Amino acid sequence: MVTKAVYVVFVLPIVLSIIFGSLVLADVLQEPGRKLSMWPSDSNDTSSTLTSIEIIGLEKQYTSSTPVQIQVQVNDPTFDCGDLYITIYSSGTTTPVTQSGFLEQCFAKNGKLLPIDEQFSEIIVKPGQYELLVKMNDQNQKNSITASEKFTIK
Repeated sequence: MVTKAVYVVFVLPIVLSIIFGSLVLADVLQEPGRKLSMWPSDSNDTSSTLTSIEIIGLEKQYTSSTPVQIQVQVNDPTFDCGDLYITIYSSGTTTPVTQSGFLEQCFAKNGKLLPIDEQFSEIIVKPGQYELLVKMNDQNQKNSITASEKFTIK
């Protein structure tokens, strides 16, 4: 009699919990846009087919008289109406050569490239390697996404 009580009190709840949990997980994974990810991913994962933020129009090489002009595409609507910062660093340093901020960039409604109604354009005269970093902060300044690319000034 004691062994039956052990099964009812300890084993049966475990088995039922596993079955119930499996059914709930299977149901949730059937919803559109859901996936099972056991490992946390980096928000800057460039190997994915859809990145959260992209730099558009950056050339690999510029002359010292040609302006660096880019636009930014953000594919994550949670960053709508956030602040966009574009910074250019001399390669290998943490001191910015130039930085521009574009505040309250609301793009989701119109699907526009950023910056909206403005243009990022900088002329860098000193030859060398540079890194361009774009950072988009959400409306509450709690989360951010970034992307960076390198280019050369001849």
